[in-house]
Amino acid sequence: MNSEQIELIEKLLGKQLSKQQLLQFGDYETLFKIYNSHTNLISKNDANVFLEKHIYDSLCLSLFFDRYNISQQIKLLDVGTGGGFPSIPLSIVYPDMQIYPVDSVAKKIGFIELVQKELRLENLHPMCKRVEDLNIDFKNSFDVVTSRAVASLNILLEYTIPFAKNSAYFAAYKSKNAQEELALASNAMDVLKCEFLESISYNLPLEQDYTRELLIFKKNNNTSKDYPRKSGQAKKNPL
Repeated sequence: MNSEQIELIEKLLGKQLSKQQLLQFGDYETLFKIYNSHTNLISKNDANVFLEKHIYDSLCLSLFFDRYNISQQIKLLDVGTGGGFPSIPLSIVYPDMQIYPVDSVAKKIGFIELVQKELRLENLHPMCKRVEDLNIDFKNSFDVVTSRAVASLNILLEYTIPFAKNSAYFAAYKSKNAQEELALASNAMDVLKCEFLESISYNLPLEQDYTRELLIFKKNNNTSKDYPRKSGQAKKNPL
């Protein structure tokens, strides 16, 4: 990262990055560009704005952490992590946070495992599975669940809420159509025992207008053990 990019990240976080974190971000970017050149984690156009569009966006979860006084010593599940967003940037910035990225695509989890090993991110625990097939012990066990660019809310809530503890949170990264998705998710919220709290808006540091939203949900009661349903039923028949 250049000095301008470092300043952007530090301003967002409200703190300076350590020398080790700066080195880790540099190594992460190098590994990502090498891996992305032969395995399509993100598009070539997006690779040119890797920090602004992906790392910065991932770290905007800090806006939620600050607003809700979230401890750094939490257990976080990142559903459909793809190339490791937001899980890898979060694991660098919050070394006391135990982060579990899950994705069903082996090449993507393979990259995260490479980064975990090379950067010695002991708090990163990648899992190559469909979220419906996660061990039952993971249900009701996470303080925060996140997901970025995975599915519409009425599907996404079924993938995420069952794994949050009671009174814990789900933060969905969204851009366009967030309010429309929210309007269609009321039944899913009722069934899964959660409520929508608020939307936290922010802008990515790009020339174009890239407004993003974190939709914050709170789990209020135990979700039925039937969720998430198996065999892709959440996508085939959304709540």
